[in-house]
Amino acid sequence: MGNRTIITLECTQCKERNYTTTKNKRKTQDKLSRSKYCPRCRKHQAHKETK
Repeated sequence: MGNRTIITLECTQCKERNYTTTKNKRKTQDKLSRSKYCPRCRKHQAHKETK
């Protein structure tokens, strides 16, 4: 797992950090964005990669 790094996904609305995942740094250099369920907002929101 040399190229994969652990990243945190943060809700774009309430700024809560809900999920962690891994990504390949060589193939995906831009920030990751996924639609995930936010328990604080209680609906699906866009979650973006943070440090």
